[in-house]
Formats: sequence, structure tokens, C-alpha cells
Amino acid sequence: MIPIVETDGKKEYALFEQLAARTGETDRRVTAAVQEIIDNVRSGGDKAVIEYTRKFDGTDTDLAPIDRGRLAEIAERCDKKVYAALENAARNIEDFHSRQLRQSWFTTREDGVIMGQRVRGLSRVGIYVPGGTAAYPSSVLMNAIPARIAGVGEIVMVTPPPKDGGFNPAVMAAAYIAGVDKVYLCGGAQAVAALAYGTESIPKVDKIVGPGNIYVATAKRLLFGIVDIDMIAGPSEILIIADKTADPAYLAADLMSQAEHDVLASSILLTTSAEIARQTVKELERQLETMSRKDIIERSLKDYGAIIVCRDMDEAVEFANRLAPEHLEVMCEQPMDYLGRLDNAGSVFLGKYSPEPLGDYYAGPNHVLPTNGTARFFSPLSVDSFLKKSGFISYSRQALEAARDDIITLADAEGLDAHANSIRVRF
Repeated sequence: MIPIVETDGKKEYALFEQLAARTGETDRRVTAAVQEIIDNVRSGGDKAVIEYTRKFDGTDTDLAPIDRGRLAEIAERCDKKVYAALENAARNIEDFHSRQLRQSWFTTREDGVIMGQRVRGLSRVGIYVPGGTAAYPSSVLMNAIPARIAGVGEIVMVTPPPKDGGFNPAVMAAAYIAGVDKVYLCGGAQAVAALAYGTESIPKVDKIVGPGNIYVATAKRLLFGIVDIDMIAGPSEILIIADKTADPAYLAADLMSQAEHDVLASSILLTTSAEIARQTVKELERQLETMSRKDIIERSLKDYGAIIVCRDMDEAVEFANRLAPEHLEVMCEQPMDYLGRLDNAGSVFLGKYSPEPLGDYYAGPNHVLPTNGTARFFSPLSVDSFLKKSGFISYSRQALEAARDDIITLADAEGLDAHANSIRVRF
């Protein structure tokens, strides 16, 4: 079961190092295999994608796009209750992300200078959606809706073809609700490569987003620069800060909500109360018996979970900022008091009625979040992720003449004569 650690300046830091090292470097054999797939898709196009689909997915695909009309037909097979929940979640996600949209701007000066920034959506974006048990319709909403709000010209989705001929209606319904334009039935590294380079059937995109297995993540990493990507996601994480007023039943439930994702998932509780720590362990033992993914949860909590008893809330906040978790819950008497001090987190959940699954599915903020400590410098997926920006400059003769000497001085200092000449020749 999950260990309890009392801070002593050593044990907690050993745990932090263990968490930082859990993902390690991508296996070299995986990298080599993915690079070969990328090279073959780049040269072989549709034929290579179809062959890899047959090899890895055990089924055929013709790469014919599923358009909006067909998506609507498939979406009708979705359970009505699920469809309604997806629509409600989509409204919340759209409301939140619509507030992020930036506008183009310009400014003028009396000497005739005009400067500004032009903001517009990317031309085409590809969304990767895993198949099988890892198919999450909520991720389709989280990836596609911000892209649509940003004004992306075309949103295409790739997902492995169903082996039994039947689609996942909830995933297709989410794609329809979120505004996906076309769906192509292919998955794995070959689908990522097809989006990056384009094939006879699959269009080249500017950016690839969406979760996937190690082969998909490795393909995205190797193709970064050919296309943009969202991020390289690691195992899921939750960190909870709790004082003596927290409910151990809630704490245990929320720790398990992340542990069930993966045996590498990390679930950490920072509490100022040794009694809360002990009661949370008892609650974990009790609630675990009813969980369908009990074995995964148990192993995750044992290997990468911990309850750390802190000396005070200041220490808990310090540890939270050091760990920079994907999800951070604050289960304290006055949670808002700490919001301004918690600088490193993908998403923050305040109070006992704001559990992490609320953010996963429904509230509105994006659930595509930085992991493995990268919340120190990365941000969640947002409308900004799908925008490109260009600055523009228009100087009058008068304004350029006033700046002439400074520009020539700087160009000469860098030894770039032609730069200086470009200014001199105008006068």
C-alpha cells in the first residue's frame, strides 16, 4: 500500500528523485523502429500506412475520409445520455476557451511609424485519438474545440480502424460535436508520420495534438520541427495538499482516480496532519476493494505514490512548487488563500467539491496538461496553441532617418556590412 513519509530533509527528496526518473529515456529500440516507420511512410505514402495498419492493427483500411455527413450518421448510434453529457461538456469547454482568443493589433506614432501583430489560426491541425480501451471522447473535445475557436482552417482526426467493423460511437460523436472536419482510419506512428508529411489521401498538417502510446509519443518527438506538436506527455499525476479539515474518504478517492490510469502514474498527498495520513490509508484499503482496476491502482500507489506529512502548509506549498504536478488539488479550510502561491501546476482544483475528474471531463479548462515536472515552464493546451503570430512594421522616411545611426552602429558592431548598407543606401 501507499507509504507514509514524515519530512526529515532526506526521505522526501529521495522520493522526488524517484518520481523524476520514472519515465527515463525513450527506449532506443522504440526510437529506431519509429524512425523506420516514419521514413517508409514519407517515401511510400498511402501504401506504407495501409501495410503498417494491417501489420499492427490486424485489419485493412482504405484511408477514405469520413466527412461531417458520415460523422453525423455514426454519432446517432451514441447513447443518448452520453451524447447529452458530451454536449454539456463541450459548452463548458467552449465558454472557457473562447475567453482566451487573442486579437490582432496595431499602433501608430506621430512620425509615421505603424507596428503591430497579426494573429490567425493554423491552416490545418491533426488530432490523434487512440483506439480500443484507451479511446477517450473527452480528449477529442479538449483538443478540437480550442482549435476551432482559434480559427484553424481544417481539423482532421486519425484513429485506428475498428477491428470488428464497428466504431466507437462516443468518440465519433465527440468529433462531430467539436467540429472535426474529417476522420481517417489509421493509428500508431504511421498515422503521425502521415499527418506530418502528407500522403495521397491524408493531408499534411501544421500541428499534431492528442495522446498516444510510446510509439505515438516517440513519433511526435521525432517529427517536431517538421510539424508542431502539443507536448510529450508522461504518466498521469495528482498532488493533493490537505490540512486537518480534509475528508480522508475524498482524499483516497482522488488519489485512486489518477492511479488507475497507469502503473507509472503518480499520486501524492501532502498533509500537515499525521492523523489524516493514517485515515487516508484506511480509506484507500476500503475503497480499493470495489475498484475494477484494483491491481493497477495498488501497484501505482505502492511504487509511485506517497503520503508526506509536512511540518506546516508553507512546506507543503514549497514541495508542490518543486514537484510541479499535472493536477494539483487543494483540500484546505481556505483553499483560495493558497492559489497565488502555487506557481507550478498544470491545473489547480480548489476545495473539496472540485475533484480532478471535474477537470478531466466537464468544467472547461483544458485537461491536456504538462507532466513530469514540466509545469515549471509549459502551459496547458489552449487556443494559443493553435494560433500563429506575425509582427509587422511600416516606417516613414522621417522615422528611419531618426533611427539610421543607431541601426548602422549595431550592424557594424556585429560585422554585418550589408545590413548597414541596407540603411545607408536609402539616404
